[in-house]
Amino acid sequence: MFFTLFRPPFVLAVAVTASAIPAHAMECPEAPDHSTPLEALMGEVQDAESETQAREIANRMWEYWADAPNAQAQAILDRGMTKRSAFDFLGALADFDQLIAYCPEYAEGYNQRAFVHYLRRDFESALTDLDRALELSPRHIAAMSGRALSLYGLSRLEEAREALAAALKLNPWLPERYLADPGGPLAPPGAGDVEL
Repeated sequence: MFFTLFRPPFVLAVAVTASAIPAHAMECPEAPDHSTPLEALMGEVQDAESETQAREIANRMWEYWADAPNAQAQAILDRGMTKRSAFDFLGALADFDQLIAYCPEYAEGYNQRAFVHYLRRDFESALTDLDRALELSPRHIAAMSGRALSLYGLSRLEEAREALAAALKLNPWLPERYLADPGGPLAPPGAGDVEL
């Protein structure tokens, strides 16, 4: 899922975490370009006939999004995701801060940090990271849906509605699709209105 506002504590954290990276490995290589296989998978998910099939395709997308630029970046990403899964949100944030300091052009670092911010209900920070992730990877469906959820969390409903609609164009099977159903909080205006 999900910021680029730099606050003084963040700058300090970057300096501290950057010092944890060995001097010989300070330059992150460019992230792998998986745009061609991801575009093919987006076509597949749009043609999926069931939620199970769509979920399997989405899992294959994650394999590409979570393919870090090198082994060092991959280790930091994996460690942060493990900590997040164990609800060690502060530890996960520290790892994702380190990943972003090391690989500032790698979209998934921002997306994963945004997810932690979202789980901590810091929707503003999540939104900042998601916007940066989407600058780097404009068709990152998970970041798009995370952006919709963060906007929803901020009660910016019209923007959330638009963000979710854009994500659903790429993957109509997203779990968040129910928010846009008639009567849902992100349903298009007038959807579900009863005519008298």
